[in-house]
Amino acid sequence: MPEALLAGICLALLLAHIASTAVAMFRCRPQRQLMPPPAVPPKVAVLRPVCGVDTFDESTLRSTFQLDYSRTQLIFCCDRANDAAAHVVRALIKEFPHVDAKLLIGRDPVTCNPKLNNLLKGWPHVDAEWLIMADSNVEMPKDYVQRLLAGWKPRTGVLCSPPIGKSPVGFWAEIECAFLNTYQARWQYTADSVGWGFAQGKTMMFRRRDLAATGGLLALEAEVAEDAAATKLVRAMGLSARLTDRPFAQPLGPRSARQVWDRQARWARLRRMTFPYLFLPEILTTSVVPLTAAALASEFRHVPMLAAVLAAAGCCYGAEAVLARGAGWHLSWRSPIAGLVRDLMLPALWVHAWAGSSFTWRGNEIVADRTLAHR
Repeated sequence: MPEALLAGICLALLLAHIASTAVAMFRCRPQRQLMPPPAVPPKVAVLRPVCGVDTFDESTLRSTFQLDYSRTQLIFCCDRANDAAAHVVRALIKEFPHVDAKLLIGRDPVTCNPKLNNLLKGWPHVDAEWLIMADSNVEMPKDYVQRLLAGWKPRTGVLCSPPIGKSPVGFWAEIECAFLNTYQARWQYTADSVGWGFAQGKTMMFRRRDLAATGGLLALEAEVAEDAAATKLVRAMGLSARLTDRPFAQPLGPRSARQVWDRQARWARLRRMTFPYLFLPEILTTSVVPLTAAALASEFRHVPMLAAVLAAAGCCYGAEAVLARGAGWHLSWRSPIAGLVRDLMLPALWVHAWAGSSFTWRGNEIVADRTLAHR
């Protein structure tokens, strides 16, 4: 009986892994050609917060000015006039004088979310039917706006894209790719495809009138993370948070172990605080569980443990490699090793998420539970 149970657990989790891979591969299949703008393009505002300059920020910010869409309004928000990112944006505005773009300086410290505080000053300047909020490290293809508009469906309240890591430098950046691409994006697309979609803050598109009806950007202070607030906001309106097909890339560059841990620990804690019942079963999404079940089942079935574990690992990481190759994402000989390290980290991150409510974001120490308790 125990061996049948363990074998059943292993088989069920492996099938879930393969099924989620198939769903993500279908949703993220490469696009053969750029999407043309609509015949009558609506005006779209692109709101980007900037703070400091990472390895690829100049090129990702430049991509905003190179969009193949005639009716864009670009609004960049920065806390300080002397920030390195502000200098980059000013240079790009000067280089592309024909583009409708402005840089706003200042901060409204009225929420517990530093990113939202930075963006609030941009809301009064939005003069468009559609609003796209995009982090500074998102690489925008020329048809970025067209793809978002095409992805908007009836009953959509916010349309998002998870970040897909590219251009990793070093092994820890490979691990970040393993987290972002073949793990997080895979499960996010699976959840979205069965109607359990939720917002992802890297790229979020709203109808301006929907956001205005709830109080504008300030309505996103309802949760410590603006994407969690957006999810709950649109659901309260009877609408859905959805993901666009073929997500957008985020160039990574070098990463340290501490950077990868801190980022994943912050996201895990935010998921635990905002959607605890959905976060609870996340512990089952690591491949460590089916690999352990395969190892234990082998003892009862008199199968060599190493053979059972390698077979299960081949199913898990082979499926992820097929997904990365099929979607055109980063894939190298180190990817399966990075995936294994990621899966060993996931249980520790899950436990860490339940152990506290504070995290650091770009030098800002945030104690989320205490802040939300005062609301």
